[in-house]
Amino acid sequence: MKNPEVPLPLAATALAAARLAVEVRDASVVYETADSPVHALDHVDLDIREGEFVALIGPSGCGKTTLVRVIADLERISAGQVLVNGVTPHEARTARAYGYVFQAPALFPWRTVLGNVTLPLQIQGRSKAESKAVALDHLARVGLTGFESKYPWQLSGGMQQRVSIARALSFEPRILMMDEPFGALDEITRDRLNEQLQQLWQRERRTVVFVTHSIAEAVYLSTRIVVMSPRPGRIIKVIDSPLPDKRHLGLRDTTMFIEVAHAVREALAEGHHD
Repeated sequence: MKNPEVPLPLAATALAAARLAVEVRDASVVYETADSPVHALDHVDLDIREGEFVALIGPSGCGKTTLVRVIADLERISAGQVLVNGVTPHEARTARAYGYVFQAPALFPWRTVLGNVTLPLQIQGRSKAESKAVALDHLARVGLTGFESKYPWQLSGGMQQRVSIARALSFEPRILMMDEPFGALDEITRDRLNEQLQQLWQRERRTVVFVTHSIAEAVYLSTRIVVMSPRPGRIIKVIDSPLPDKRHLGLRDTTMFIEVAHAVREALAEGHHD
């Protein structure tokens, strides 16, 4: 099935003129093991423009997380080139160009919500007062005003992930990388956080790179969906979303949403047959 012949949202036109936030050129990652080399990524090419919300989807072990970790300077490539905001991933990390939200919240249980969010700011050398003000602002953005003095163990899983998102956003990164942040949550909580994340992206227009196994999540959240093959990880297809710029969960019942989801499902199936 071809992509639905629907005009792209006006935001997509603006994105087309935006400068590149991430450039991946012929990138491969090979892990040397005692038995034989493991090819995690195989000659991957991908451009991500400033302000895009890009979802990476594919089967387990296809290299989605590896690709995000390469962009974040948490993994080294074996061949090829990666640029983040025009510099190497290491230079981008040193410049604090991105925030990273992991699959698990990774919060310190002995620190309060406020203490967890202020920690990276204080490590950067910001004053206690400034760190607190910035942290409170970002906690408000993710709907956690009033929970500053709570400890992680007093929060639900969804609330813990919102603390993690607030922490990642606290130093104003231009790029937000998210590795299956809602994968362990129940469907109702996941839907609510999908909606809140979409609203947050609408307000702030940061570049987001989002790893998921969920077709519905990828289609609902992203401006582009990157479909990856089973190992060795390759990009099978990139699908531009024709969905309206501002979204609500009711869109998932529309013909347009169903057609895009079907296109993603077909691309995933094609990858298994290659």
